[in-house]
Amino acid sequence: MAELKDHPLRYALANELHARPFPPLEAPCRAAYVAIKRPEEAAARDRDVDRAHLIDLLDRFGAPHPQPGATHWFGQIGKHQLKWESHTEFVTYTVFGPGNAERPFDARTFEVFPEEWLDRAPGVRITSALIRVEMWDGEADIRPKLDDWFVPESLAASVVLDRTALVAGDFRIDSAGHMRFGVFVKPDTGPRRVGRIVQRLCEIETYKAMSMLGLARVRELGPTMAQLDNELTTLMGQMTGSSAGAEETLGALLKISSELENILARSAFRFGATGAYEALVTQRIAVLREERYHGRQTFGEFMMRRFDPAMRTVKAGEGRLHAMSERAMRAGNLLRTRVDVERSAQNQDLLESMNHRADLQLRLQRTVEGLSVVAISYYAVNLAIYVLGPVGAELDVSKLVLTAVVTPVVILAVWALIRRLRRDMER
Repeated sequence: MAELKDHPLRYALANELHARPFPPLEAPCRAAYVAIKRPEEAAARDRDVDRAHLIDLLDRFGAPHPQPGATHWFGQIGKHQLKWESHTEFVTYTVFGPGNAERPFDARTFEVFPEEWLDRAPGVRITSALIRVEMWDGEADIRPKLDDWFVPESLAASVVLDRTALVAGDFRIDSAGHMRFGVFVKPDTGPRRVGRIVQRLCEIETYKAMSMLGLARVRELGPTMAQLDNELTTLMGQMTGSSAGAEETLGALLKISSELENILARSAFRFGATGAYEALVTQRIAVLREERYHGRQTFGEFMMRRFDPAMRTVKAGEGRLHAMSERAMRAGNLLRTRVDVERSAQNQDLLESMNHRADLQLRLQRTVEGLSVVAISYYAVNLAIYVLGPVGAELDVSKLVLTAVVTPVVILAVWALIRRLRRDMER
């Protein structure tokens, strides 16, 4: 039986679905998470620099290196576990440790990342978080902890995954510069489910932060968009007036159109990425299968009140840019048609003027030709009389009679000759 040939990417694509497993975690435990992004051109960055930075950290603990070209690494570094992931625009480091610090959300958990190593990071922090996982033994001690750990006004808390765990967070940056998330799991919750919950919280926070970059971009473009919109409205108003300066108006419209297209080209990736990250935030919250906890707002409700308006602002800004670009293009096409019609009318007037000038030239030519016939005939008659004078004397024909006979003949001959020359030139 002939053996089937595999596609060159078959195994690589199949293994990609299993390349980022959830870390198994036993409660109580803690996690420190950081996402690093280059300020500019992050999607086109050199990924080898990110891997070199990871290897620098691994070498400090004598941990094995990732494979060349790897986008994921999970392993032991000292007393902790490290999960590293490389994404389109950023890289993430998550450190998991057993047990919890005596002081909730102790910033010393981040000391596993050496300070000098963080200073050499190929990018800047887009977000970081401290996650505390405790056992859910009863209701009595959970509410005081939530009130003590988080800001009540923005606290979101919900029971998730078939009431096996409680997650809470206020999405505020604490004094140490980190987000805080609390997780309470029931005793029968498996380690992989705990790992999934922690991973989902990290993803929700990261994708939320990345989505908000789109809002910053729209706010940055706000004054420019307003100025271009006013200029475009003014130019369109000028189109309804006289046709004077139509070409100058067209030039200004084309300039605005090119500026809008340039803005769209530079913002297309950011707007597209914002839409993708927003969808990921919504999807990650949905898979938690939230249930309300004692009247508290859920993560989904928090995003609906705080996050969704920001995303609608991004969509409105993107839509406004596209609408302005299309409006400028339509106005330019209308004005270009108007200019073409005016140029056609000018060309028609020019052609009529040229026709009139050619008619005058033809009349002048005919007048000159008539005068030429007269002048040539005059000299030809005199020449003929001079030549035929002796013959007329022999025949006893007077000079007057000879002139009368020769003149018509000479005139006809000269006229015929000039007409023939003109016909040959017209060919």
